[in-house]
Amino acid sequence: MTVTDLPRLATPLPAAPTRPLLPVVGGDLRAPLAGGGDTRYVNLDYAASAPALQAVADHVAAILPTYASVHRGAGYASQLSTQRYEDARGTVARFVGARPDDVVVFTRNTTDALNLLAGCVPDGGEVVVLDIEHHANLLPWQRLAHRVVPAAATLAQTLSRLQVELARRPAALLAVTGASNVTGEQLPLGALAGLAHRHGARIAVDAAQLAPHRRIDVVAGEIDYVAFSGHKLYAPFGAGVLVGRRDWLDAAPPYLAGGGAVREVTVTATDWAPAPARHEGGSPNVIGAAALARACEAVAALPEGCAEVHESALRRRLLAGLDRIDGVRTLRLWPDSGSAIGVVAFTVDGYPARQVAEYLSAEHGIGVRDGRFCAHPLLSKLSADGGALRASFGLGSTADDVDRLLAAVERLVTEGTTRTYATSAERPCD
Repeated sequence: MTVTDLPRLATPLPAAPTRPLLPVVGGDLRAPLAGGGDTRYVNLDYAASAPALQAVADHVAAILPTYASVHRGAGYASQLSTQRYEDARGTVARFVGARPDDVVVFTRNTTDALNLLAGCVPDGGEVVVLDIEHHANLLPWQRLAHRVVPAAATLAQTLSRLQVELARRPAALLAVTGASNVTGEQLPLGALAGLAHRHGARIAVDAAQLAPHRRIDVVAGEIDYVAFSGHKLYAPFGAGVLVGRRDWLDAAPPYLAGGGAVREVTVTATDWAPAPARHEGGSPNVIGAAALARACEAVAALPEGCAEVHESALRRRLLAGLDRIDGVRTLRLWPDSGSAIGVVAFTVDGYPARQVAEYLSAEHGIGVRDGRFCAHPLLSKLSADGGALRASFGLGSTADDVDRLLAAVERLVTEGTTRTYATSAERPCD
């Protein structure tokens, strides 16, 4: 069955790109089908971990022969690896439009970066967050003095609530997502930064979902700290990053005590290095940093707005198609939100999310995410405590991917499944 076979889709869907914007590794992967045979695998789980760009994989293969210890060796390979590692900082800084004196700290992922930042908030400083956050931008602040502001029915009302809360009592930091990992909706970072600064707070942006899809400009947006992950930015080699103002990072205790983070050590005392070395104890992940930097270069080289046009067309096509299928409900935070990235969450009446995800994989070769997406309070707010499905896409996605998903969901609704699959009760939502 194809999307053109479906009676409800007789009216043409919005146009969408038929070719990937950039080649990704695994774009020609074949997936086995439960009924026999195989099919081209449709990867609609970019928001969890995006496939590597071919350019990133090629770069890693090219530098592996000279991979060596960083910062500690005088040998040729060690010097090359050290240079690549430090050059990667500059590449990442340019990618986000950082200030000249900002610090780039390499971490494992966004969660790691935000936990690092949590240890840098000055003693007694409070952190303000919304209740729509991914756990990476919620749980680290629970160890500090913090205030959670419930998102309102509209974005305008939500901004008003934040204004009231920040004015009510001083805060050190406002921590927000750049784009929801559940609904894809973007937040107005410029307005939020201005709001925070007017009330004496800094702003930190969880850009795990935003960075792969939209340009970030720390200077223009007056952003104090930004964190994101390589594995969501087409560089799945174990690196993330925190970029931001130096003073908090230099004043905080080292995030990971160990070699490389020090200037001098005795058996009774340690003189810690300034950031970024201060927070990068142990042997650095030079391959991960180099891969992340290469991904930043590849994405930044695309024409301005190109990625947004590509995925916005896919998103419109997917939303229009899902809206025509009986029993499907798409999840949205605010009716007045503006732009959104390539992330769409939905439920199917009568089917647990896990069952639908397994059906899509086994019978159609389609990979989507199911569960609560490490955003439990938000799923509760959206009346989806039992979990939902999430289709996410990016530079390697095409209209055919969207159409394959629509056809499969339509078949599920009209014909049901041919096999028994797990339910949400058999597997706790993450």
